[in-house]
Amino acid sequence: MKKILVTGGDGQLGLSLKQKIKEKPPVNCSFVFTDVQELDIMDEIFVKTYFFSNKFDYVINCAAYTAVDKAETDTGNAKKLNADAVKYLAKSCSSQKATLIHISTDYVFSGEEPFPRKEDDPTHPLGIYGKTKLEGEVNALQYNSRSYIIRTAWLYSPYGNNFVKTMLKLFKEKDQINVIEDQLGSPTNALDLAEAILTIIQNDIGSYGIYHYSNEGECSWFQFAEEIKKLSKSNNIKINPIPTSEYPTPAKRPKYSLLDKTKIKSTFGISIPEWKESLRGMF
Repeated sequence: MKKILVTGGDGQLGLSLKQKIKEKPPVNCSFVFTDVQELDIMDEIFVKTYFFSNKFDYVINCAAYTAVDKAETDTGNAKKLNADAVKYLAKSCSSQKATLIHISTDYVFSGEEPFPRKEDDPTHPLGIYGKTKLEGEVNALQYNSRSYIIRTAWLYSPYGNNFVKTMLKLFKEKDQINVIEDQLGSPTNALDLAEAILTIIQNDIGSYGIYHYSNEGECSWFQFAEEIKKLSKSNNIKINPIPTSEYPTPAKRPKYSLLDKTKIKSTFGISIPEWKESLRGMF
């Protein structure tokens, strides 16, 4: 029986994992879901004590500081959760010979080059969020040789705060909205990512390292919003495409953040749905 700890269990990926496990329980696996109330992963002593009392085969770290703009001024807390906490988890995993599955982001790339990024491409984060997430990746790989890093992008789900839920809220409140058209990427349904994580655990062959996962295809935020409008039948809203220059934010975003998923598909036999198909599934 594989014993699996999930941190950040109340976030959208943690809740998506819960849903997938409920729909189809993985064979010979037991799960322990925690959030900050049960396990504050930013407290190194607490993490050590928790692992001393509990033994795990896998740890799925879904916890993250994801407020991209706030991170520009709240640097200390972003670093604690996205980088330092990963080190504490990796060290404790190493002490138990446990596998760490850590979730990272497309923001470790600058997005300046208009082609899909591979796992071993040079990283160049533009803001504090991306820099702290990259530091977390380095910590995971340095302090636990049994680490999988999964970079994802544009995550949404029926849970938590995300672009899809924000759009649905604005569609009810506004007559028209502005959405950026010159940032390109691929939306990712957190339920699909959750299923991929469970597949990695079930098909684990020890091919540790960095992997990319997002839904197939590419779009702009504007095209993403238009598809949400169509599927939600929100015919009264007008969506205006605007350039990034007309919507300045504290943190600079990658202009092109498509991820190459060849490695995760070939290594684990994972089939990845196209983004419009996955978005349709949510509705």
